[in-house]
Amino acid sequence: MTSELRLRPVRDEDLPEFFGHEQDPEANWMAAFGPEDPADRDAFDAFWRRIRADPRIVARTAVVDDEVVGHVLAFPVQERIEVSYWIDPRRWGRGHGTAALGALLRELPQRPVHARAAKDNRASLAVLRKCGFVVVGEDSGYANGRGAEVEEWLLELPADGAELGDH
Repeated sequence: MTSELRLRPVRDEDLPEFFGHEQDPEANWMAAFGPEDPADRDAFDAFWRRIRADPRIVARTAVVDDEVVGHVLAFPVQERIEVSYWIDPRRWGRGHGTAALGALLRELPQRPVHARAAKDNRASLAVLRKCGFVVVGEDSGYANGRGAEVEEWLLELPADGAELGDH
């Protein structure tokens, strides 16, 4: 079902779609570490201006049948590269997260790559594992989407690990 998913650079017209995706309370709770106030359009726009202006960040729109279904990012955190993704909650359960993250990873030459997921976000953990990530540690932090400290898994796609499509 996800064979038609493709990635492309983020366009101005994608941003209202992304903003709409972030308005879902369940999605914010699941993601946990999202925006402080998902309804703050000014903060959202400032975030995306920073993302799109930074040449170290790879930002892609996930598209299925010419419809925006989400986005994926690869960004530096100190000396490491981390990835994240956000899929329209109306499209959950269709494999779009796995397909989008797998496509992004094929664009990235460097390894290892890192990710984080709230410990109780089983769907995100499954996506990351399908893409070859393994749990390498634990952390916790304040999660805007829950208004509380949340425990999270630290994951890594190792330099010698299999990637999506290698299974």
